Amino acid sequence: MLKALGQAFFSTGLQSPKFTAEEAKGQDYEIRTYHPTRWMSTTVSGMQGDECTSTGFRRLFRYIQGNNKTKTKVEMTAPVTCHVVPGAGPACESQFTVSFYIPDELQENPPEPTDPDVFLEDRKEFTAYVRTYGGFSNDNLKREELLKLLESLKRDGVEFVDKPYYTAGYDSPFKLTNRRNEVWVLKKQSSSKVAPINNLTNAQTNIEKDESVIYHLDALIDFDDKTKYLEDAAVIGTTCPASGANWIKKCLDLKKKKIKST
Repeated sequence: MLKALGQAFFSTGLQSPKFTAEEAKGQDYEIRTYHPTRWMSTTVSGMQGDECTSTGFRRLFRYIQGNNKTKTKVEMTAPVTCHVVPGAGPACESQFTVSFYIPDELQENPPEPTDPDVFLEDRKEFTAYVRTYGGFSNDNLKREELLKLLESLKRDGVEFVDKPYYTAGYDSPFKLTNRRNEVWVLKKQSSSKVAPINNLTNAQTNIEKDESVIYHLDALIDFDDKTKYLEDAAVIGTTCPASGANWIKKCLDLKKKKIKST
């Protein structure tokens, strides 16, 4: 327990996912292509990102402390990422998927979680534009840094997906100096790799090109035949259809069912 707590407090020396760096047009962000990896994740819906992230973190910390089927203690890793699917408006909840990177030695066979709200996520290779900043992060600061990153990308004329996006934290609240936080915006995939799909703006007919949703369908479900699930998405009733948040939740639910059946 003390070892895990110590690792949670200090990010130095912790395992991190591998990536390949590319040269960016600007000096105020990085371009990283992350290799395929597996993460332990949990999704929380709400209006306050900091609160939802804390709830997700606690679930995952219990998992690495042995709240899994083999009661295995899992090493802490960094960063803790949060995938954010913004709500369509001020009255709509956003979805926050908090994730711990699974250590290298457990990537092939991680302990199965016992908490039904915790699930295994397979992330395929993806490229992200990354802005790094210091200090103690919060919802307002994350929003400000995200806007700065988006402005930099627009300035440099690069193609990107503005939402969903990721936030990443490398340090605990107990670390006072040299803190590291990041916001990640996904690189827009070429049309040859991603087909247009329904983004739920109109549940029956409107079909628009939305690489961000197809990316998460790939990452969270990993089924060979996605057509059925795209058709299902067209008839899901949603409170905030433009965000596609409930459809992403359906993806997560399907993923959980797949895990339980194996």
